Amino acid sequence: MAHSATAATPALSVRDLGKIFANTSDVIAGGIHEATFALEPGTFFTLLGPSGCGKTTTLRCIAGLELPDRGTIQLGEQVLFDRARRINVALNRRNIGMVFQSYAIWPHMNVFENVAFPLQVAKDKQYSRDQVTRLVGAALERVNLNGFEARPATRLSGGQQQRVALARAIVGQPSLLLLDEPLSNLDAALREEMRNELKRLQQQVGITTVYVTHDQAEALEMSDLVAVMNKGLIVQMGPPRDIYFRPCDAFVASFVGATNLIPAVFKQQVGGNGLGLVELGDGQSLTCEFQQPRAPAQPVVVSVRPESIALSTPGEPGDSRRNRLQGQVIFAGFLGNMSRYGVRIGANVMQVNTPSGIHFATGAQVVLEFPIEGSLGMAPLGSAP
Repeated sequence: MAHSATAATPALSVRDLGKIFANTSDVIAGGIHEATFALEPGTFFTLLGPSGCGKTTTLRCIAGLELPDRGTIQLGEQVLFDRARRINVALNRRNIGMVFQSYAIWPHMNVFENVAFPLQVAKDKQYSRDQVTRLVGAALERVNLNGFEARPATRLSGGQQQRVALARAIVGQPSLLLLDEPLSNLDAALREEMRNELKRLQQQVGITTVYVTHDQAEALEMSDLVAVMNKGLIVQMGPPRDIYFRPCDAFVASFVGATNLIPAVFKQQVGGNGLGLVELGDGQSLTCEFQQPRAPAQPVVVSVRPESIALSTPGEPGDSRRNRLQGQVIFAGFLGNMSRYGVRIGANVMQVNTPSGIHFATGAQVVLEFPIEGSLGMAPLGSAP
């Protein structure tokens, strides 16, 4: 049985975790390379990335559904896996609750029986009938399904099945909750509702949670901490705001939310605070922030979020502390809550999102103005940082 985590002990610690799926010709997608992270108790942690990046493999290794090739996994003070010491705790003894993408609700059982199932098959503890009734009732109340105990599983909506799966995952009061794309089978409106429900439940129970998704909005809205994965590696980890506003490279910038990636050439350093001057293909220049030093004449891309750009008419006074570019509107769309523009800058087209009260016609000459601190210079996709 795991001991509770103390302030000095992370709730979950994963170190140098590796799992490679290989055939005779190449490495199969989904492997992980030296994943390392430590979570404080109660953290909602999301593994975010495209299909095949290794996020689900990481989750399955933590659960005990995959055998890692190397590394360690520790839950509180209990070592679940240590390749070097040949420790591998069986999945049914890891004190972990899990919700799968498919929910895995038993169709021949009613709601009570589905939620009670983990208690009835538990290997390390025997529960009395009264204990089972009390724990199932508490779990169903937490997911707002009290009164549904006798409802057949086949008469549940998708959202209700999701809640049953959640109740079943927390009924045994686990030390860790693992969620593998649990909202992907729901329609858009229900998915948004369940986002709020999941976060409310996690905060109420106070359980450390590892969540897997490819949906950036889910990750940004729900998480305390996000790890962005690409090709088996955690490429950046931090709070959602840092991931969104301070992406470490072009992959993170383009994957987490919409961004403009503008090709440019690094000209020179500006002062000693990471600012650099770059030149676009049409000769216009920008001042950008760089997290990595660059050499003159090196190709770079500049990431600028569409919502950070303001449009104005040429000739209007500008702010010297902001970047300014001249362009032409080639697309104008009205979305109700905002207006979306495509603006041609030389050979490139930048997407711009403005408040819906601002209107420019297609073909109009405009000035794009955006803050220097929101202009991030970085290596182009596919090149070294």
